[in-house]
Amino acid sequence: MLKRQFETVWNQLRMKRSQLRSYLDDVRIENLRGIADLKVSLQYPVTVLAGPNACGKSTVLFATACLYDSRATAGGTRRYPSDLFPGFRSKQQDIPADSLPQTVLEYSYQHEGQRLQMRWRRGGRGKWNKSFFGRPKARQPQRTVYIRTLASLSNPAEVRSLLQLGRQTRQALQPEAVSASLLAFAHRVLPRRYASLVEVGTPKREILFAELEMGARYSEFHMASGERAVLRLSREISELRDALVLVDEVEAGLHPFTQQQLMLELQRLALRQDLQIIVTTHSPVVLDSVPPEGRVFLERTDDNVVQQETFRDVLQRAFYGRPLDRLHVLCEDRVGKAVVQGVMDVLAGDVGLSAGDLDIGCDTGKDEFPQHARALARFQQLDSFLFVLDGDAGEVAGQVSAAAQECGQLARVLLLPGEDGPEQWVWERLARAHSVYAETLGVAPEVLRQELDQLARSFEASTDRPSEIAKNRLSVLIEGLGRDVESVCRIVACAEASGPSGSLVEFRDRLHDAVRDWRTGAGV
Repeated sequence: MLKRQFETVWNQLRMKRSQLRSYLDDVRIENLRGIADLKVSLQYPVTVLAGPNACGKSTVLFATACLYDSRATAGGTRRYPSDLFPGFRSKQQDIPADSLPQTVLEYSYQHEGQRLQMRWRRGGRGKWNKSFFGRPKARQPQRTVYIRTLASLSNPAEVRSLLQLGRQTRQALQPEAVSASLLAFAHRVLPRRYASLVEVGTPKREILFAELEMGARYSEFHMASGERAVLRLSREISELRDALVLVDEVEAGLHPFTQQQLMLELQRLALRQDLQIIVTTHSPVVLDSVPPEGRVFLERTDDNVVQQETFRDVLQRAFYGRPLDRLHVLCEDRVGKAVVQGVMDVLAGDVGLSAGDLDIGCDTGKDEFPQHARALARFQQLDSFLFVLDGDAGEVAGQVSAAAQECGQLARVLLLPGEDGPEQWVWERLARAHSVYAETLGVAPEVLRQELDQLARSFEASTDRPSEIAKNRLSVLIEGLGRDVESVCRIVACAEASGPSGSLVEFRDRLHDAVRDWRTGAGV
């Protein structure tokens, strides 16, 4: 049910993006807080920035706030880069001071139907100036910008400052019921049933009172930190329209289920009220709450910060708090994954693996494997990882091993059989034993033989790479028989791995040894 709700709002927001009056497409940062040159693309209206501590998430978040002039909006102000990225300097010569290099913040954005660019530049004397890429008389775009750290919304010190309201004498306190949209937001996110939410205060300061359906009434002083943070956040953004909403540490103090509900409601709010939302997180739950194009992974190198390709399935689970007692297997694509699953169907009993012990992922692209190996080595994760590459990726296998060795570690790397990829290998098995596999595919042996021969002739003149020919040819064959490629590849792999000999039996034995080494902690 919840999965369908997320998928629905994802698809709606994807279509909504092109209709937004204002949208920040990307931000580029140069020479700021250890970032030499970083460009971050924002492809989805609700973006999650993730990565290790000190990788630049908050820097990117604050940099986006500097694009817009929100003085003309209700309660708005203009945020200069000098406000969000100040430098300390003292008139005393012997006191350390921040170095202020020449810094660039560059933006590509859509505003009122136009695609535009703007740049902030800090010169040698620390002064910031903006330019508009040759557009005469251009001005900073206007848009409401909301920026908060969720942790600050639950800060006890901030709560204690509200005590002064009780001693208010110059101006009468005014109780006021919150908007229906805020109450609905709170009901959807928090496991509480509120009869009412009331603000008591002055135009400049107020305190929230909650009344539950069971009759209990209490102020912010008696709210859990996560409850207060969500209520404050929803109060401050539930009425915003066409705004840029920036939230640092969005998961702070929240239960995983509440994190999930909050992200769902933020996306619904973005859809209804034309918002663009950017948050930072270390939470796998928050990451899972947006589609892959909404996830931005940052990593700090020796002299820069880079945006990584989106870590999908197995890598994301390994990096962001998923069980440590699993063997993670990374394949090139879904066909490779299906072949490994078929072999594991044979091996599971022999090596004592249950479904919860194994995590098989795919779809990152083989060229990213060396990069993944370096990242896993830095986080001491390689011992629980196995890289499985197609048979035509021997060169990449060497690069993966070399990347691990750069960090003083070793990587487990296996190659699937077939010099032209697993699709060619599966095709050859079907052709060689068509009478055996015909029954599994639900067709007569002569029909399968005829389809194999006809497609072989059809693709004979193709000038694509052999691996691409194999992929397309196998896809046409299996889909024409009313089956899906992955399930058939898994069936073929399971059958071939059960035999006494053959190239997949050799792979099966190497996989068996790798799993055994992982189970016994023997290392590589």
